[in-house]
Amino acid sequence: MAWIQINTIVSESLAEPLSDAFMEVNAASVTFQDAKDQPIFEPELGTTPIWKLAKVVGLFDAEVDSQSIIQQLTQYIPDIPAHAYKVEQLEDKDWIRAWMDQFKPMLFGDNLWIVPSWSQPPKPDAVNLMLDPGLAFGTGTHPTTSLCLTWLDRHPPKDLSVIDYGCGSGILALAAQKLQAASVAGTDIDPQAITASQKNAERNQEHIEFALVEDFSPPPCDLLVANILAGPLKQLATEFDRLLKPNGTLVLSGLLAKQADELIAHYQTFGIELTTFEQQEEWGLLAGQKKC
Repeated sequence: MAWIQINTIVSESLAEPLSDAFMEVNAASVTFQDAKDQPIFEPELGTTPIWKLAKVVGLFDAEVDSQSIIQQLTQYIPDIPAHAYKVEQLEDKDWIRAWMDQFKPMLFGDNLWIVPSWSQPPKPDAVNLMLDPGLAFGTGTHPTTSLCLTWLDRHPPKDLSVIDYGCGSGILALAAQKLQAASVAGTDIDPQAITASQKNAERNQEHIEFALVEDFSPPPCDLLVANILAGPLKQLATEFDRLLKPNGTLVLSGLLAKQADELIAHYQTFGIELTTFEQQEEWGLLAGQKKC
């Protein structure tokens, strides 16, 4: 099936209204792209940040009348003139196949593989976690997830109780379970993440308790892994202290490397000594123990 893209660059205030307008004129999908290389590393909790200038792209069947679509868009948002829109023909190919081809089995550490469901495990006797890219964050491609998976492979939580705080896709919880943890529980603030985590557990024939934060009340654990962002990691120190057993291990990721010292100092006031630091690109991982 052939496709076209209709796109334009708009200010932050017009990005969401234009997205809504695209959906009103039956776009198959709408995406946002950074128009001025403005990275967003740490958004506020519960927000969907947009760049100051964003490229908004609507995807349409190539058979549509693009000029009619643009005329309708100008009626919805008169502030964007018709000449500001650009129409691009996309290559006619199997886009689903092309998307799937982007994701290959990935090895973390020496023995932990993340394998898309359409691929065969490269090493059937290794620890293989079947996980497809989806709506919730976490397929192993981001440096922070990679750091956590590699840490888990090097420190298998065999016979330990584990909590995955901010579970996203459930990838870290599932990895811990595959690495023979005695018990695993996961939580997130996003209902979509809980749904994705539960489906991924079913796909891997694993039973893990996932619950929203407000419904999450597990007993203290031996190992807590949290791949979130530095701001929430700092705010959650009291909660992590409560959820960890004495001498329990805490693994934090989602932070920028430059934020590590501040978190180390902050957690030290709770009696948690973060003594391990690992870095991938600009991102970091901290690990250590609760001393009391």
